Amino acid sequence: MGAEDKIKIFGMSNSLVERELDKVEKKLKIDLQRSSEDQKDEHYYPQFDQELRVEARDMGKHYELFYCLENSIRRLVAETLESEHGANWWDTCVPEKIKTNVKENMRREIDSGITLRSEDEIDFTTFGELGEIVRSKWASFDTMFSSEKAFSKIMTNLNVLRNPIAHCCPLAEDEIVRLQLTVRDWFRLME
Repeated sequence: MGAEDKIKIFGMSNSLVERELDKVEKKLKIDLQRSSEDQKDEHYYPQFDQELRVEARDMGKHYELFYCLENSIRRLVAETLESEHGANWWDTCVPEKIKTNVKENMRREIDSGITLRSEDEIDFTTFGELGEIVRSKWASFDTMFSSEKAFSKIMTNLNVLRNPIAHCCPLAEDEIVRLQLTVRDWFRLME
């Protein structure tokens, strides 16, 4: 057996051990603090109840998934409309109601004295507004998505599933499955 095979076996064995330790942590509701990548606040974080910390860790993977999905959709919308309508796409393609809401969101952040989250207006849209932008310029997206009706349905489902994730509530087991299926539907919609 060569060195490469030994490394592969070591990696697979490690994965199996990690998976078993995950099960133990979940079953016993404990945190063995195996993850070196977590840079948690050492002063405040330990003061929270262990059960709450475990729930937060479990929800973290759903947040990461949705973070990637939502921001990739934002990019997709911006890049598609810019390539088809030019650099001024925000002014010419976005419905007035959404532009007004974005201006209000930006103004609120400026007035609060916090660092503005972004220079790009699209980063101030709600998830639902992203769907509205696409539907308002469907001709720019119709070759990208297999069906406008399916697009609307999937975006609505994602928006509903986003709420507990964005508002720090645990997802029920059924909703975890529904999230996975809906994300799968999203990627199928783009085939």
